[in-house]
Amino acid sequence: MNPDARPATLSVHAGERRPGPEGSVVFPIYQGTVYSVEPGTDYHDIKYIRLNSTPSQEYLHDKLAALEGAEAAVATSSGMAALTSTLHALLRTGDHLLVGDCLYGGTHDVLSQHAERLGWSYTEVDPQRPDTWAAATTPRTKAFLVETITNPLVRVPRLPEVAAFARQEGLISVVDNTFASPVNCRPLSFGFDLCFHSATKYLNGHSDIVAGCVVGGTALVERVRRTLGLYGGSLDPHAGFLLARGLKTLALRIRAHNHNAMALARFLDEHPKVATVNYPGLPGHPDHAHAAELLAGFGGMLSLRLAGGVDAAQALLEALRIPYSGPSLGGVETLVTRPVLTSHSGMAPRDRQLMGITDDLVRVSVGVEDAEDLVDDFDQALSRV
Repeated sequence: MNPDARPATLSVHAGERRPGPEGSVVFPIYQGTVYSVEPGTDYHDIKYIRLNSTPSQEYLHDKLAALEGAEAAVATSSGMAALTSTLHALLRTGDHLLVGDCLYGGTHDVLSQHAERLGWSYTEVDPQRPDTWAAATTPRTKAFLVETITNPLVRVPRLPEVAAFARQEGLISVVDNTFASPVNCRPLSFGFDLCFHSATKYLNGHSDIVAGCVVGGTALVERVRRTLGLYGGSLDPHAGFLLARGLKTLALRIRAHNHNAMALARFLDEHPKVATVNYPGLPGHPDHAHAAELLAGFGGMLSLRLAGGVDAAQALLEALRIPYSGPSLGGVETLVTRPVLTSHSGMAPRDRQLMGITDDLVRVSVGVEDAEDLVDDFDQALSRV
């Protein structure tokens, strides 16, 4: 497969075996845990599910790597397994980490609740302010972690600057690309060392598996793979099969997510009952200018606040007919949630307020339904708020 092929072609054909086993077009599931071993084989090269080295897993890894333009990839049992395996592979006792100051709640909870116990320290920095990063860096700083599009305020960091700063300081740059997907952004092209996803979301796209992945250079991904094998966070072959199947429609789905989110954001931005709309595709978004340069599409995620506060926000969720009220994102169906009750509920209220995650904030994962139907549904729901 030509690595310069466009996203829709890569989604379908990247990583495929031609011909497949027994001439198959669809790569089969290799459920077996036991494979014959040639004398002299290194332990980490033994074909074993926990070691992420079986035929099904290697096929999926090739597909994931090709989509991100990476040398290598490893699939994990969840997005959190991708994150934690990466951190454990990169950090030792006494090491320090720079992180963006607006992160997914689970990422924040890992650091706030476990970093000290593990002997790590971290400093939150504004990923829009490159002039502040050097002051936060110490001799023990080893990595810099940000999100391509932040959860749930959908800010877009200065991604090339993060990668360049990390390279200049000898740090490993790590980015969570879940919200953007490799269709809208390929952070490795900006110079990032590692990129990870909650593949539960857009990569699979059908809200029926939990998975994650880490992609990047061969040496770093191998460190993550060996760490993952020790902690046992490998992906089951059946879930891997579903993920690979979902990847084949990724480009088509992302186009629909991009289109629908833009249409809904524009409608909400002009509605008198809506106080704030956070979507980088809107000209009034603080990151719109550089987001337009970095992203091929602005994604399917937006958040908003209503003029009526918390009561109005909850009333909106209850009045909507098409979206499900649910905590996840990235599926074909539209989902709405209040992050204070779901994705960021584990954070201390003070930390949420500092991040700008207010009690009345509503996050919308815009699905692939007809855009006009979604706009009509939000219109009728807002009329009842």
